[in-house]
Amino acid sequence: MNVNDGFRPDWPAPANVRSLQTTRHGGVSVAPYDSLNLGDHVGDNPLAVARNRLLLNRVVPSEPVWLEQVHGTQVINADLAGCRPRGDAAVARHAGSVCVVMTADCLPVLLCDETGAVVGAAHAGWRGLCDGVIEATVREMNVAPEKLLAWLGPAISQPAFEVGEEVRAAFMVKDPQTSAAFIPGMDGKWQADLYRLARRRLQMLGIERIYGGEFCTFRDPQRFFSYRRDGITGRMGSFIWLE
Repeated sequence: MNVNDGFRPDWPAPANVRSLQTTRHGGVSVAPYDSLNLGDHVGDNPLAVARNRLLLNRVVPSEPVWLEQVHGTQVINADLAGCRPRGDAAVARHAGSVCVVMTADCLPVLLCDETGAVVGAAHAGWRGLCDGVIEATVREMNVAPEKLLAWLGPAISQPAFEVGEEVRAAFMVKDPQTSAAFIPGMDGKWQADLYRLARRRLQMLGIERIYGGEFCTFRDPQRFFSYRRDGITGRMGSFIWLE
């Protein structure tokens, strides 16, 4: 793999903050996981997944802290983490500690402070987003929110993301103003805007420097995996670390 098989997030992070977003290209997995599937829990050949992860050693400084993601709010300290910790976010303060979250429609959120002292990555599906995974990650970073920057990576866009009334209600209970992130769909369903929901949470924390958010995993099968679109599919990685 080389960096051309993924892309660097476009945000004004400090020079010592490095980040990488993989796409579905650059690996060895075969259909329907073709080709850079990083998920070892989706039915792909374990040897192919292991090879794909090894390929990343060319572009990251150390073995990433691969999480067992459970759509929760647990934040892992990547500087101290052992093998495959259970959680949906990670933070790091030591150079070379690599945080990563895997997605295939859920929203990856990368965070850093303006001085390049701490970084974080959060896996924000609707459940984790609603329950506060972004807030938990920011708390663990222990930096004044106005000094943080955020980048929103590839996720499913509002026109493709249909949810039930219970999802809308769960967000509305916590913040009635999130009604603006839902538009009526068919048969009593709603179209949810993950990007708008995440921006709202970040802004409520006091984070105003928010970048990214222009992707749609569902509508871009050439670049991105999408669980909603394909059912059986791979997972992409959103990586961040300090040099």
